[in-house]
Amino acid sequence: MTAGTASVLIGRDREIRTLTELIGGLVLLLVTRLASPLAMGEGLRLTVDLGLSSISWLGLLVVLTVGTALVSKEIDRKTIFNLLSRPLPRPLYLIGKWLGLTGALAAVAAILGAALWLMLVALGHAGYAGAIAEAVFLASLELAVINSLAVMFSALSTPLLSALYTLGFFLGGQWCADLRHLASRCPGSLRTLLEGAANVMPNLPLFNMRTLASSGEVTSATHLAIASVYALLYCGCVLSLASAAFESRDFK
Repeated sequence: MTAGTASVLIGRDREIRTLTELIGGLVLLLVTRLASPLAMGEGLRLTVDLGLSSISWLGLLVVLTVGTALVSKEIDRKTIFNLLSRPLPRPLYLIGKWLGLTGALAAVAAILGAALWLMLVALGHAGYAGAIAEAVFLASLELAVINSLAVMFSALSTPLLSALYTLGFFLGGQWCADLRHLASRCPGSLRTLLEGAANVMPNLPLFNMRTLASSGEVTSATHLAIASVYALLYCGCVLSLASAAFESRDFK
């Protein structure tokens, strides 16, 4: 198999899995409507909450299966030699990998968000447009942060370990506030260790506005700005660390 053929196969695999995410998300939206009669009068809230949750969880699934193998697969198949033999800086190569999958995830999130809003329009709740748009935007930022971690681990380890590391950071990021609360109750060095771990983990609750959106409420411009800057800085730091390590890696 030539390097060009292998690169095409890797690209097609990524496209197929992203398309699978889109189809799976649309199916989940339909399932939420079927389950709404069981929600005891909260069918609308259930539809919005589960619809937005499906964007995050399906996006995470794609990151774990595709993002964590973006670089390592090309190393295993030797296609990376063909790419890096050109005048292409290694940091730019990693950033391109991150941008490609992040853009695909954002596009899928936008399509699923539009499908959710159209479903709400059919139910007579067109006023949810602003809340859905903001929630989808924040979910896309969350996926961008997780994807940056996946790309970093993919550049340094095997797909399986990269997926485990990325999942660990995702779970730790969801519980970082609880980790800080636990640290405040611990003595000495253990407290310092837990606080350090909480600071390294991404603050993923910052990107969660499903509760607000399920009530049709929008968040503040300040929240959106802080979340955007935080995501940009966190991704920048992670990709900088990945680039520094990847720059000195020997593929022989």
